[in-house]
Amino acid sequence: MEKRKSRPPISIFLFIACGIWLIGLGLYFIFLRPPLLPEDLRYMETSIGDIQSAIPGLERWTNHVFTVMGGFMMGSGLLTILAAMNASDMREKRTWIFLMLAGLFTVGMMTLTNFQLNSDFKWLLLIPALLWVIGLVFPFFIRSSDG
Repeated sequence: MEKRKSRPPISIFLFIACGIWLIGLGLYFIFLRPPLLPEDLRYMETSIGDIQSAIPGLERWTNHVFTVMGGFMMGSGLLTILAAMNASDMREKRTWIFLMLAGLFTVGMMTLTNFQLNSDFKWLLLIPALLWVIGLVFPFFIRSSDG
């Protein structure tokens, strides 16, 4: 009798997708993110000219900050992919707790902050957070043999 090869659970693909998203976001922060977005200026109720005259080196400094942040995002994405690929069971308590905390402190905190700031990107940033939550709860809605 031929043994049926089981396919990876959907939650693994969701976490891999979130990891890839984190890597992409990190690349954006390192190479493309401008020092200040229009929404940043709106939130601070100021202009770029006012900031440049009050804090002349701010744009250079934020470039370094965003490079570091981007690197951490990429590292977090790589570790998320590794955790998803190596998780023996997404319902295992320690796997679930670590992925839940990782999501809370990465995509969750970023989404919450962008809603607090009324960011132009808040709804777009909600998508990975929702995928993360689905990845966490999905394994509990399927039979043990499926994933």
